[in-house]
Formats: sequence, structure tokens, C-alpha cells
Amino acid sequence: MSEPKDRFKNVINDASRYTQNVIDDFTAGDIPDSLRRDFRETYDFYVTDEERQKLARMGNFQKSVFSTWYIIRGLFLKLSPARRLIVLLAFIMAWGSVTDGSQDTVLGFIILFFVLGLELKDKTEARVELQEGRAVQLAIMPVSTPELDGWEIWMHSSPANDVGGDLVDHLPISEDKLSLTLGDVAGKGLAAALMAAKLQATLRAIAPDVDDLSTRAAKVNRIIRRDGLPNRFISMIHADLSPRSSSVQFVNAGHHPPLHIHEDGLTELERGDPAIGLSVDSQFRGHSVELASDDLLVIYSDGVTEARNEIGRFFSDDRFHDLLRHCHGMSASAVGDRIIDAVSDFVQSARQSDDLSLIVLRRPSQELI
Repeated sequence: MSEPKDRFKNVINDASRYTQNVIDDFTAGDIPDSLRRDFRETYDFYVTDEERQKLARMGNFQKSVFSTWYIIRGLFLKLSPARRLIVLLAFIMAWGSVTDGSQDTVLGFIILFFVLGLELKDKTEARVELQEGRAVQLAIMPVSTPELDGWEIWMHSSPANDVGGDLVDHLPISEDKLSLTLGDVAGKGLAAALMAAKLQATLRAIAPDVDDLSTRAAKVNRIIRRDGLPNRFISMIHADLSPRSSSVQFVNAGHHPPLHIHEDGLTELERGDPAIGLSVDSQFRGHSVELASDDLLVIYSDGVTEARNEIGRFFSDDRFHDLLRHCHGMSASAVGDRIIDAVSDFVQSARQSDDLSLIVLRRPSQELI
């Protein structure tokens, strides 16, 4: 007799728990922001650039009508041919029930929910695969920040999606040299993540046996060009540090110039050579920057300066430079946290639009070893 009672009690508890979850969702206070963000992302995904140009010339009412039509049409065209036919059948049945009074409306909604279930299944399976890919990506990334006498090093990377196309890596070349890399694969998602893993493996295989940075970058470029995908390239800063030197030796392959923060303000270092993978014959020059006591060097991906808020404005180079201009003397970790906090405050509830990566180097106030 107790088994039916226990079963009934479990059903009541489950219903109570699900009801509380729904109530918590409604009382969380972020539903309007979430809906606004979801609509913006849906609009960006389904509406083409040509359609957006047409909408820009319309009035508010006309724009709302046509943007809705563009989204519905885009959603319909994203379905597989078989699912398009099923959805079309459901709409025909629903329309027929309105015009002739038949009872096909419920069946039409059931068919629509069936297609929705199929799409949700596909998305869930893809998400699981991406999460597994992310686990593999995290496993091959460095688990700790490197330590090197005479240097403070702070590293950070956060992907925009489940897997990212940025690479932040370090590798001891010898007892007297540490190699650091920040790479940014063009694009996002799984293809970019695989290219980033390829770059990491190639650098780790080549770096210990090639002392010259220019030669090292040229060899990496030839391999990536040979084995890479068409129209895929990688911008990269690859640097060497030594505990006995206050200079940073580096090559810049099509990446944003590093920022040198010194007592007099901020200097953007010179731009570098072509990105990795663009041409098999690309040549790379070695660069050097001398850091005085308390100077910093900031290496970053465009996920920092091109972070966007809810209205589509960029964090921008100017805002980033103003943030760093008076950071001389701060620790590397304090500067890194300051950058992350500033970008987060600017973006607010907008979804991260690109992978964001940083390396901050500091030469502490001490006698060089």
C-alpha cells in the first residue's frame, strides 16, 4: 500500500520543484534583457546584410513588418527540405481549419512541435559534441600561469562559444628561455578551434629545436599553409623571455601591435608581418622591446577592442588605450583584472561576440638577474 503513496508523493514533489523553477525564472528580473538579447541574436542570424540595408530605409511600422517576415523566411529556409514540407503541411492544416471550420488546428500545432523537437534534438546533440570538444581543448591548454625569475606573467582566454579559436600558450624552451604565444584564428567555432590546436602542436614541435624567432615563425607558416583550410589564417604574437634580460623578443604575424606601458604613458609597437597561413613565402622579422622597472607589455586579441554592447558599439582601441595609459607600476594580474572588468562593465548583458585573450607581462622593480 505504501508504494502508490510514495509514487504519488514523488509526483507532487517533482511538480512542486518544477513550479518553483518557473517562478524563480519569472522573478529573476532578467527576462526582459534575455528576450531582448535573444531577439537581437535571432535578427543578426536570420536577416542578411542586404535585407538590413532595405530595413534601414523603412519607417518603424514597415520595418517591424518586414523584419518579422525576413526572420520567419530565414528560419524556414534554414530547415532541411523534409522539415520544410512538414512545416508547410502544418500551416496548410491550420489555415484550413480557420477557413472551413475543421478540427485540424491541434494537429497542425502537434506537427509544429514535432519539428521543434527535432531541431532541439539536433541542437542538443551538437552542444554535447561541442562541450566534449571544449573539454579536449582545455586538456591541451596550459593549466597554470608560467613562472619566470624577473618577470610577472598573467594570461587569460575566454571563448565566445563552447570552443574558441584563440590560443594562449607557454612553453619552456630551456632553463634560460620561456616561449609565449597568443594566436587568433580567423573566425570562431569548431573549425577555428581545430586550427588553434594545430598551431599549438606545430609550435610545440618546432620551438625547442629552432632558436631564431623569425625562422621559427617561417617554419610554422609553411606547415599551416600546407595543411590549413582555404581562406583560413592566423594572426599571432610569439615571444621569448629570459630571466637574465629585461627585453621581450617577439615576432608579429598580422596581429595587433603589443602595447608598451611605461612611465611616460603608452606606446603602440610597430605593426608586424603577414598573418600565418596567407602565403607560403611570407618572411617574419624579429622585434625587441626593452622593459624598464615596473613597465608592462600587453598582448591582446581583437575580442577586447571589438567587444560589443547591446546597441552594437565597440569597446574600441581608444577606450582600451585610455584604460591602460595610467597603469604603470600596477601588477600584471591587477592590470589583467582591470581589463576584464572594464570589458565586462561595457558589454553588460550582451552576449560575448568574439574570443577574448590577453597576456600581460611586467618587469618588477628589482635588480635584474
